[in-house]
Amino acid sequence: MTRAVVTGLGVVAPSGNSVAEHWRSTLAGELRVRRIERFDPARYSTTLAGQLTGFRPEEHVDERLRVQTDLWTWTALASAAQALDDAGYDPSAHDPYRTSVILGSGSGGNEFGQREIQALWSRGRRAVGAYQSIAWFYAASTGQVSIKHGTKGPSGVVVSDAAGGIDSLGWARRVLRRGAAAVIAGGTEAPISPYALTCQCASGLLSTAGDARRAYKPFDVDANGHVPGEGGAVLLVEDAASARARGVPHIYGEVAGYAATHDAHHYQDPAVDGHQLGRAMARALTDAGITADEVDLVVADAAGRPDQDAAEAAALRGVFGPGGVPVTAPQGLVGRLVAGGSALSVVTALLAMRDGVAPAVGNLDEPDPRHGLDLVTEPRHLPIGTAMVVSRGHGGFNSVLVLRGAAP
Repeated sequence: MTRAVVTGLGVVAPSGNSVAEHWRSTLAGELRVRRIERFDPARYSTTLAGQLTGFRPEEHVDERLRVQTDLWTWTALASAAQALDDAGYDPSAHDPYRTSVILGSGSGGNEFGQREIQALWSRGRRAVGAYQSIAWFYAASTGQVSIKHGTKGPSGVVVSDAAGGIDSLGWARRVLRRGAAAVIAGGTEAPISPYALTCQCASGLLSTAGDARRAYKPFDVDANGHVPGEGGAVLLVEDAASARARGVPHIYGEVAGYAATHDAHHYQDPAVDGHQLGRAMARALTDAGITADEVDLVVADAAGRPDQDAAEAAALRGVFGPGGVPVTAPQGLVGRLVAGGSALSVVTALLAMRDGVAPAVGNLDEPDPRHGLDLVTEPRHLPIGTAMVVSRGHGGFNSVLVLRGAAP
């Protein structure tokens, strides 16, 4: 079987606008959740979010393209360029039909849509621009990245809420096995606008705390929901043989196993038993051809709600046993980035494998002992040859990725 390896990483997130910034901030435990600044959130039940700092779209996207696209696409374009540069991969130097783009998307072009909706309400239908139809569309980032880099291989978008970032990597491996040489995968999001926040608040899953330290607290006794976040990560995934043949500068790890299940419970109320999530974990291990005791670290989904954290903890105990594997989840530092969050978790896992250090669970003060997990409460140095990344999407999606260190 074709081996899928990750050769390039790109990050634009609240934790930083590069891989190096993200990793430094994550290891330092820097809380990047703050009061929403783009508009006045006083009327909303949730007023906090993980927001980008210092990201200048004009440095990454031509002005003619910026007027046609949304922030989430700008972050995807910037992250993709980082990943390609990191891997030393120029799509124009290869057969365009052997390079693909598959990204996860959870919410589309919210800011652009917000402006167009306001123009419609205030000035009528003639005030709505033609670009609304393509800037909001959930496949816009996949299309724009493909156009920019001239790729023509099998491409697509995965819409499974927060699980989308992992699902895109599962699809990337499938496309490589069907003959592609490289796939640009991952996901970014920009769900911080009045309309998008209204939709998220209606779910009842968000924290209403006004203090960032008391808000998104995964696996904590004071867990009370999550807060939204923007940005994400893009990765370059290559066929191992093709990557080595072209002299790739480095390989971060191999996509060794992947599985996805669905709760089939309720489209709005998440299942609280964790059964299907545990099944996805077990199937991913089987796909990777390993047993649970070979996993050195889990990057958890960490929904930040007591019932959902309990469900994930039950699934982890069922697969690994009580305290059977170190578990981390830095997401509490940056918010829940929908598909961008699970892609960012994959980057975090790969960097932890590279450096042999597991970052701490983000914004965790008092671990809930009922979960029975070995939670990483401060950066922990340990050899990490195999890591598991877990993600769940609203509506019942469960996706799990197993990463393994690439053989030299």
